[in-house]
Amino acid sequence: MLAIGEHVAAVAIAPDGKRAFAVKFPNHKVAMLEIARQKVTYTKSDMPVGLWPYNNIGVTPNGKLALTADNGNGGRSDGHVDTVSVIDLEATPPRVIDRVVVGEAPEGFAISPTGEIAVAILLNGNGGAKNAWFYNRNGRVAVLKIDSKKVSKVGEVEVRGLPEPAVFSPDGKYLYVGNFLDQDISILKVDGTTVTDTGKRLALPGHPASMRGRNP
Repeated sequence: MLAIGEHVAAVAIAPDGKRAFAVKFPNHKVAMLEIARQKVTYTKSDMPVGLWPYNNIGVTPNGKLALTADNGNGGRSDGHVDTVSVIDLEATPPRVIDRVVVGEAPEGFAISPTGEIAVAILLNGNGGAKNAWFYNRNGRVAVLKIDSKKVSKVGEVEVRGLPEPAVFSPDGKYLYVGNFLDQDISILKVDGTTVTDTGKRLALPGHPASMRGRNP
């Protein structure tokens, strides 16, 4: 066991397998680990990201960027906008170079295998009480364009109740979003940086809280 000091909510490994990045959820930081065969070393180089990065971190397929979805309210909706933090992995040491406003309470996150886009899955008020001023029945998908080291929000797509997990198909042409309350998966079509809802749903026997695919 490797101790890095605080509660770890998620880990992403760089494509070359030489570094890993661990989200330290209550401290709003990402720790960098070095990997040499079966030896893992904590570099004690932490990067301050946005508030409550929760479970969501990814590394682009080219290994140049890491992105974290910063929930903003510890896993709950509060009506206020939140961010995705952009970490330059080619810098020495790696550092946060931008924060992109994506919307309210990103609960899920995924990077396309093509490296063209990432998506932040927004609770959009769905995690709050129904009488809250910010409540919405359905969540949304924020689409982020990745252009070298510039990340920008280029669109949103409505999905269903309390969306949490998301995975891309291996070819990056489809995005699957799990809707916890509705017990189904929204199937979205991806064409470059454009994401649209196909209107098709995959019914599930239970509530999808997480999914895994061949995401970076």
